[in-house]
Amino acid sequence: MTDEELKGLVASLAVSQQETARQMQETDKQLKELGKQIGGLGEKFGSFTEGLALPSMTKILTGRFGMEVVSPSVRVNKKGEHMEIDVLAYANSEVNEAYVVEVKSHAREESIDQMRSILERFRRFFPEHKDKTVYGILAAVDLSEELRSRILKAGFYVARIHDEVFELDVPANFRPKAY
Repeated sequence: MTDEELKGLVASLAVSQQETARQMQETDKQLKELGKQIGGLGEKFGSFTEGLALPSMTKILTGRFGMEVVSPSVRVNKKGEHMEIDVLAYANSEVNEAYVVEVKSHAREESIDQMRSILERFRRFFPEHKDKTVYGILAAVDLSEELRSRILKAGFYVARIHDEVFELDVPANFRPKAY
């Protein structure tokens, strides 16, 4: 191979490397965009599930538990910390309770930890409810029997969808954990 042929081969490889690098940057850009789109779909599906649950949960919270206020999608920022609650319900009458509802399309083990964390921090974010007894309800479209048992054991109400309506799914002797 001559020096000219070698220089030509090196130049060709350099051009090829530049093209490969450009294609990789383009692929990275496309993957980032795809990630954003998938994240957006997840948020929309979560919002859809929350919207699906709201009418049923409103009936349960007002009818069974006597709640006077039912607020969907409550967001609070305090001292740089953030809390988001899918549904917050409370009463300020002879019933002095609040209910925190977390809505999940697919409940998982970490849903229990998330609910516990929200309830443990609740009074710090909502000092106006400091004298209320607070309970948690985990509402899920998809939930295994095993996970349902663990949720109940953790002291949270379980609501499941049945015929397009969320219903409480707790045994008659269930005693929720008060926070």
